[in-house]
Amino acid sequence: MIRASSIPLINRALSNQERVAIIDRRGVHRYGAVINQSIKIAQCLLRNTADLEETRVAFMTPPGIDYVAAQWGIWQAGGIAVPLCLSHPLSEIEYVINNAGAKIIITHPEYEEYLSPLIETYNLILIHSNTEEDVPEVSLPVIEVNRKAMILFTSGTTSKPKGVVTTHRNIRAQITSLVESWEISADDRILHALPLHHIHGIINALYCPLWAGASCEMMTGFNADSIWERFVKSDLTLFMAVPTIYVKLIASWEKAGIEEKETMSTACSKMRLMISGSAALPVNVLEKWEAICGHTLLERYGMTEIGMALSNPLHGDRKPGFVGTPLPGIELQLVEESGKIITEEMKDGEIQVKGENVFQEYWGNAQSTRDAFQSGWFRTGDIAVIKNGYYRILGRNSTDIIKSGGYKISALEIEEVLRSHPEIEECAVVGINDEEWGERICAAIVTRGSCELTLDNLRLWARERIAKYKIPSRLKIVPRLPQNVMAKVTKPEVKKLF
Repeated sequence: MIRASSIPLINRALSNQERVAIIDRRGVHRYGAVINQSIKIAQCLLRNTADLEETRVAFMTPPGIDYVAAQWGIWQAGGIAVPLCLSHPLSEIEYVINNAGAKIIITHPEYEEYLSPLIETYNLILIHSNTEEDVPEVSLPVIEVNRKAMILFTSGTTSKPKGVVTTHRNIRAQITSLVESWEISADDRILHALPLHHIHGIINALYCPLWAGASCEMMTGFNADSIWERFVKSDLTLFMAVPTIYVKLIASWEKAGIEEKETMSTACSKMRLMISGSAALPVNVLEKWEAICGHTLLERYGMTEIGMALSNPLHGDRKPGFVGTPLPGIELQLVEESGKIITEEMKDGEIQVKGENVFQEYWGNAQSTRDAFQSGWFRTGDIAVIKNGYYRILGRNSTDIIKSGGYKISALEIEEVLRSHPEIEECAVVGINDEEWGERICAAIVTRGSCELTLDNLRLWARERIAKYKIPSRLKIVPRLPQNVMAKVTKPEVKKLF
């Protein structure tokens, strides 16, 4: 018999045990099966202790029941879950494991060989996500809502990603705010095609539906044609994606024949809600999508540290180019550089946020945590204006953050890697506005001597060192980088090169 859980999300699932929770490559899984698999993982984790007491547990699994059971198992054992990205090179996975101080790793057997060098180097305890091991039944610890629950790594204004720590209370607040605003219910069925090391994929697209008792059909990787196939064949009500995905779906639709287009559009039009986020949604993409299927994409605004803070309305006017109004339970203010709070409309300032949704700390980085807050308000670094109550994002107060394909990327991190190339003397990385990606990653490079560096060669070299979405897609070889009188590279001038 499954006992009540002290973890809000899992306790919600207990009342839906006979409902379908996950549909993945292995089949259909009910909430009861997900909970049972998570308890088995928790028992494996608690083999030698009564409570993990916030031990960091990294995990890498395919999307589906293995992912949810691994994370829920970690939480029920009292650990902090550290999701790993399936597509990251080992160097980036190693950084996450090392920075978080993970002692245990949960993985599916298909990733064990890939992770084996790190398992050996860091002497990690290995547990399989699909374990059939017969372990003794143990009592699960009581988990308070203020306990640390998860660490997600996000790029900031420093060259390396920072670990964003959220508690069970934070996660509950992030989920309930969206469930209320978007009226997510047990009758919903969502198609999930987002990465699961990112807050968009974890909180919005996975745990909001599971909180409500809905079904989540999970895809492995992104393929536009496969998504259209699921739109046509599945009885879906919800879809969430980044603008880049909608651009690719539009391109796939445009290649289809006349009858096929009609079938695709009709299937898409039957959905209850379609959402775009993680990057600015170009107005022409919104208009093209509306012409294809009649849906006005709902755009919202959030970030790893706060979950979601703003959303266009479920019922009402969704304004192109605007990210809506504050979500329930969340306070926002715009602040000038001087610290003055802005009260008038169409005057730009930094978005600051307060509420139970706001993260607890940057892992192991007390100074960055202190710098991120001002009188109890989290400083997002995003600049916005308000018009008729709706927020419009203008950009960031740092030129070193690039938003591309739904990811927030540090230009400084990419520059650090590029400078290790034997043929690169100096470099500067910038984001250039792009209809498909939000921003394209562009690199201006000063080479050593007379060597001939090409974009293809650079991308091939970089693939082994940084995630694919961080690799520059445009390259400019220059004799010198633009600098000011203090010999600091001026990024606005670098952007003009492209």
